[in-house]
Amino acid sequence: MDTKNGKSQRLKTLAVLMVLSLLLISCTPQNGGTGPADNETTQLEETMAEQEQTIQDLTQENEEMASQVATLEGQVGQLEMELSSISSSLLMTAMTLVELIGDEDFVAVAQYVDPVDGVRFSPYGYVNVTTDRVYSALDLETAMQDQTVYNWGAFDGTGDPIDMDFDDYYDRFIYDQDFANPHMIGNNTVVGTGNTLVNISQVYPNASFVEFHFTGFDPNFDGMDWRSLRLVLEEQNGEWVLLGIIHDEWTI
Repeated sequence: MDTKNGKSQRLKTLAVLMVLSLLLISCTPQNGGTGPADNETTQLEETMAEQEQTIQDLTQENEEMASQVATLEGQVGQLEMELSSISSSLLMTAMTLVELIGDEDFVAVAQYVDPVDGVRFSPYGYVNVTTDRVYSALDLETAMQDQTVYNWGAFDGTGDPIDMDFDDYYDRFIYDQDFANPHMIGNNTVVGTGNTLVNISQVYPNASFVEFHFTGFDPNFDGMDWRSLRLVLEEQNGEWVLLGIIHDEWTI
């Protein structure tokens, strides 16, 4: 009886050992490979390495973008300085010219006129390239002494011809107010507006202008008696050249 029990016990032990051996074999990597735990560790390490690389790439991109932004900001700052300088020189030239015009010193004004294209005089805000008179720099020097009557266009409202010599035109359609001491100044900005189309940008596409403006004089007219003088200038070879003298006022 003891012998049978002993044999039975040994058989059970052998069976347990065989099961354990099979379990160990199934968990042991074949051909030198890695087990499940090792595979998971390797995958985690690879993922972490990829994420670290991604972070490094993003950091580098951010640094490059920051550098580009700094460069652009520098360029914008430089452009702003250049525009400010251009705007300042334009305004100073226009103010010099309006004082010369007020002094009737067209000999000095002529020095700013393009020697080829001359300067165009417009009685109203709409520049009429057909009827508006153009003076060469040389003719402008003696214009105030010229008593010849010319046609300068037509009066607003009546359509009557504007037939005047230069001196009379000056009094009515150039310096009919003290534009050297205006209520407002517009730098490339139209201040006085009415029913007339202002076509400066179409006639002078490469030019700038300064407007000397009076908002009005008689309170009963509610601003409809405003006056403006616009000087059109173009930068050529680093200097401002006078292309147009435009008078403007309220029109019907």
